[in-house]
Amino acid sequence: MTRRFEGKVVLVTGAASGQGAVEARLFAAEGATVVAADVAVEAGEALVADLSAAGRRAEFALLDVADEHQWEAVVADIEARHRRLDVLVNNAGVGDGRGIVDLSLTGWDRVLGIDLWGPVVGMRTVAPLMARGGGGSIVNISSIAGLTGYDHAAYTASKWALRGVTKTAASEFAEHGIRVNSVHPGAIMTPMVAGMPQEAIDSFVRLNANRRVGTPHEVAWAVLHLASDESSFTTGAELVIDGGFVPAGAGRALELASATAKEGA
Repeated sequence: MTRRFEGKVVLVTGAASGQGAVEARLFAAEGATVVAADVAVEAGEALVADLSAAGRRAEFALLDVADEHQWEAVVADIEARHRRLDVLVNNAGVGDGRGIVDLSLTGWDRVLGIDLWGPVVGMRTVAPLMARGGGGSIVNISSIAGLTGYDHAAYTASKWALRGVTKTAASEFAEHGIRVNSVHPGAIMTPMVAGMPQEAIDSFVRLNANRRVGTPHEVAWAVLHLASDESSFTTGAELVIDGGFVPAGAGRALELASATAKEGA
């Protein structure tokens, strides 16, 4: 069976662990040469060594996504080595649990620098190389926080903004054959979610139509689809992977509140 990304080069940011690592593994299994980029050198190199031992094609690149010069160096190296870049997955991200009242400017700048500025710089840096190769696909990992009034102020702001600039990029880069789409995961069992209090995870489960948290693979398969030729007529779109939290969560909360009220009556 033909692997969908045979002969293609894929750059995944935040690839050393969590969601990014699963995406990197899946692209490599589908035949891609994966450039796994991260600031976590030891974990990133271990991932690449593991993939290489399994006969996959993978390379590690040191990349702080908030640093424009590092982006330029990584993309220049990809061009020198491979003469092409077919896919960029802007996966790297950080959180900050503070709301508007408690948030500091330092916290705000850190989150928006990584979660928003990083993808913006990444898109504009890879676009010329993709265009010279006839086009490509960019997948920005946003969040359901970019669809709702989530209580983490900086994180929510960054994900709403990433949702918006995805559509701007889809329009701006279309003439070069570059598609740009966003993915909006809900509660996915990554290290970030696993580090949340159990009661918070339980709340997501209770409100999800599917009554569970998602897995990184369920997001990675969606990313793979948007990056592939299977979605060749899809750009500027939002793909929500949340188990029904956004469309059904409010109704589910009302059901639970009603049931609790009846029990207490």
